[in-house]
Amino acid sequence: MKNFMKFMSIYYPIIFAFICMLYSIGMSITGDTEGAAYSAHWPGTILLFAIAIRQRRSANKLK
Repeated sequence: MKNFMKFMSIYYPIIFAFICMLYSIGMSITGDTEGAAYSAHWPGTILLFAIAIRQRRSANKLK
């Protein structure tokens, strides 16, 4: 259980972004192209915010 929690604490943004990408692909397949185009931006945004948050955390640890 400890290893799983450590894994999730590191990779949760990637997993969440992947789920959002699958959601967008599913919407596109079902014909909702406008919704798919809107939700296609979510994975990149999630990953960018995760990178920014981790950089801020590591910068605060150095002080």
